[in-house]
Amino acid sequence: MRTEQPVEIRRIDYTGPAHKVDHIALTFDLAPTSTRVTAKIALQPWTPADAGKPLRLDGEDLKLINIAIDGAVLDADAYVIDTQGLTVLAPPPQPFTLETEVEIAPEGNTRLEGLYRSNGIYCTQCEAEGFRRITYFPDRPDVMATYEVEIRADKADVPILLSNGDLIAEGPLDDGRHFARWQDPHRKPCYLFALVAGDLAKLTDQFTTASGAAVDLLIWTEHGQEAKAVYAMDALKRSMVWDEENYGLEYDLGQFNIVAISDFNMGAMENKSLNVFNAKYILADSDTATDNDYAFIEGVVAHEYFHNWTGNRVTCRDWFQLSLKEGLTVFRDQQFSADARSAAEKRIDDVKRLRARQFPEDAGPMAHPIRPEAYIEINNFYTPTIYEKGAEVIGMLRRLIGPEAYRKGIDLYFERHDGTAATCDDFVDAMADSSGYDLSRFRRWYGQAGTPVITVSHSFEDGILSLTLRQLTPPTPGQVTKHPVEMPIEIGLIGDDGQDVVSELLVLTEAEQTWRFDGLAKEPALSINRGFTAPVRVVQNESPATRAFRMANDSDAFNRWEAGQSFASDVLLAMVTDIQAGAAPTADTGFVEAWGQALVDPDIDPAFRALLMTLPSADAIADAMIIVDVDAIHQAKQALHGTLARTHTAALETIWSKQAADGAFSASAAAAGLRAERGAALSYLSCLDGGAARATEAAATADNMTDRMAALGALNDQPGPERDMALANFRQRYADNPNVLDKWLALIAMPPIPSVLDDVRRTMQDPAFTLTNPNRARALIGVFAGFNPVGFHAKDGCGYAFLAEQILALDKLNPQTAA
Repeated sequence: MRTEQPVEIRRIDYTGPAHKVDHIALTFDLAPTSTRVTAKIALQPWTPADAGKPLRLDGEDLKLINIAIDGAVLDADAYVIDTQGLTVLAPPPQPFTLETEVEIAPEGNTRLEGLYRSNGIYCTQCEAEGFRRITYFPDRPDVMATYEVEIRADKADVPILLSNGDLIAEGPLDDGRHFARWQDPHRKPCYLFALVAGDLAKLTDQFTTASGAAVDLLIWTEHGQEAKAVYAMDALKRSMVWDEENYGLEYDLGQFNIVAISDFNMGAMENKSLNVFNAKYILADSDTATDNDYAFIEGVVAHEYFHNWTGNRVTCRDWFQLSLKEGLTVFRDQQFSADARSAAEKRIDDVKRLRARQFPEDAGPMAHPIRPEAYIEINNFYTPTIYEKGAEVIGMLRRLIGPEAYRKGIDLYFERHDGTAATCDDFVDAMADSSGYDLSRFRRWYGQAGTPVITVSHSFEDGILSLTLRQLTPPTPGQVTKHPVEMPIEIGLIGDDGQDVVSELLVLTEAEQTWRFDGLAKEPALSINRGFTAPVRVVQNESPATRAFRMANDSDAFNRWEAGQSFASDVLLAMVTDIQAGAAPTADTGFVEAWGQALVDPDIDPAFRALLMTLPSADAIADAMIIVDVDAIHQAKQALHGTLARTHTAALETIWSKQAADGAFSASAAAAGLRAERGAALSYLSCLDGGAARATEAAATADNMTDRMAALGALNDQPGPERDMALANFRQRYADNPNVLDKWLALIAMPPIPSVLDDVRRTMQDPAFTLTNPNRARALIGVFAGFNPVGFHAKDGCGYAFLAEQILALDKLNPQTAA
C-alpha cells in the first residue's frame, strides 16, 4: 500500500537541467529475465554556474552493477540511490563521461513501459517517462543528445535487432550470438529512444525524397502477416509525399522502420526513425479490416511519420507543452486525411470525435487547458483536450492568419527551433511574427479550459440583417473567471432559392459583437460556424422548417449535416419527454420527411448520405439534458429508428440493393462510401419484420469485414438467438486473429440490454481475453464503459462498480492503460 503523498508538478516551477548530455552510447545484452544495459553518457555543466552541482539521474526498478566517471569507479559514498533515481553528489566541473551498468527484467515488465518482452519480442515504450526504467538518465524532454546503440542477443531466438537511426555495423559474436550497431545523428530526448528485437518478418520498399535522397522503408510484422502491411506501406509513402508538398519537410535519414506489436499501450509511437505501432493500426486486408480500420491506419501512419518534424526535430521543453507536438501533428494528419478522402466526411468525423470525447471532458471535473498548469501523473494528460482540442486551436490559428502566413510561420518555427525543445509560446510567436497578426487574445486558448458557448441572435428590417454573437465560457475547476477568446466564425446567409447571398468569416474577439449585412431582399436562413471553424457550442433559435431547409440546401456540408443532427436531437428530446410522461413517443413528421429526402437526393455522395442517415449518439442527446435518462434516450432512438425504417422502406431497400460495379473489393474512399451507405440502410431494415433473418444472411454472405460488421452490428441491436449464433460463428472463424477477436469482444460489450454485464464478465473468462493486453482490455471493458450507456449506467450502479474494479486491477499490471 502506498502511503506517500503525490507530488504536484507545476509549470510555473520549471527550471532547466543542471547538466547537458552531448552523447549517449548504450549497449544491450538481451536476456528475458536479466538484460544488462551499459550506458556511457557524455555530460557537462549546462552553464558555468552549474559546475559542481549534484547530477540527478532518474531511474526506477534498476539493479545497479557498476558506476564510474571517466573510467574511475565511484566510491559508495559518492552517490545516493533512492526509489526514483540516482544522485552523483560531486560530479566534475568540466565535461566528463559517466558509465553505468544496470540489470533489468524485460519479461516481468507488465507495465509495458521501458524495455519489455512479450510474445518473444523485446520492445520499448519510453514516452512519457519510460526510459528511466531502462537506465539511469535525466528523463526529461529538454535533455537532447545523439545516440549510438549496440544490441547483442542470441541469433537463433532474436535474429532482428532494431534501434533508432541508421544501421552502421552488424555481425556475429561468440556462442551463437550476434550484434547490431545503430547511430542516430539527430539530437533527441530519451522518450524518443526505441529498441525492438525478435523474430520478425518484413515488407520492404523505397522512397526517393524531393531532393533525390533514397530512403529504405521497412515494416516489420509477425511471420505470415507481411501482406497485411501493404496498405500501411502505401499510406507511409503518400504521407512522405504530402509532407514535402504541403510543408516542405523531407525525411532526414537513410532508413525508416515501422514495427507492428500486439502488446502495446498506445496506438503508435513516433520514436525517431523506428515507429512502433499497435498491430491493429498496421495490419489490414478485406477479410479482417473494416473501412474504418483502413482509414485509421492511413491516419495513424501519417500522424507518426509527421512527428518526425513536429515532435522529434522540434520537441517539447516540458510535458506541459505536450499539445505543441500532439495538437499540431493531429491537425496535420487531419489535413492529410481530408486530402486523401472526403474533406467533408473527415471534418464531420473529427467533430463527432471531439464532441463525444473532449466536450464532456471540458464540462467535467477533469477539465484542463491544452497547456495545463499542473499535474501529478503525466500519463493522465494524454487526453482529448491535448490532442483533439489542441488540433482545433491550430486550425483556428491557420484560419485567422491565412494559409500562406501559416506556412511562413511553420518555416520560421523550424528555422528558430530545429534541434531544440520548444514551448507553445514559441510556436505562437513564430505565427505572429510571420503574419504580423496580433495573437495576444488568441493565446488565451492555451491557458483557459472549457468550451465556449456562442449564443446567436438576429433581427431583420428594411433589408438589413443585424447578427449578434455572444460568447461565454462556463466556469471549470480552478478557473471560475473566464475571459473572451479570439475565434474565427464562418457564416453563411442562405436565400429562398437555397443559394448563399453572403459567405463570410467573422472574427469574434469580445464577449458580444454585432455585424450588419445590407441589401438583402428577404430574411435569409443563418448558417453559423460553417466547417466548425471554432470548437464551440452554438445556441440558436431555429424553427424546424428552417432546419429542414438547411438539411436540403446548406452549401456547407458540415452545417448541412449539423442541421440534420440538431433537428434529430430536438425530435429525440421531445420523444424522451413523452416517454418520461408515460406517453407513446411520437416523431416529428417534418423531420421524418426531410430525412427521407436525403435518401433519394441524387446529388448526395454515398459517404455523406450515410452520415446524414445516422442519428445522434446517446451521448449527444444526453449532453442537452440536465438529468440524463439513458433508458428513455435508448427507447426514443429505437422508436425514431423504427419510424424512419417503416416510412422509407422502399428508399432504404434501393440503397441496400446497390453493389459495386464489378463486385470486387476496393479500399478506395468511393467504395467505402458505398459500403457505409448500404450498412446504414441495413441498420434500419433490420428492425423491421424479418430484419434479424436479413442481417443474419448478410453476415453469413459478406465478402469483406466492413459488410460483415455492419450486419453483426444490426443484429447486436436486435438481441436474440440469431445474434448469439452469428457471434459464435464469428468467434470460431477468427479464433487465431487477435485483431478481429477485438471486434468480437466489442460486439459482446455493446448490446443495450440489462444482462450485458453478465456477458462481459463471462467473456473475461474466454481464452481470447486477457487483462494484460491493452487491446483486449479496451475492446471489452473500454467499449462497455464508453459505448454502452444503457449497460454502463445501470440504475443499480453495477456498471460503475465493475469499471472501478477493473481499473484497480489494471493499475497493478499496467498503470498507463489504467490511466
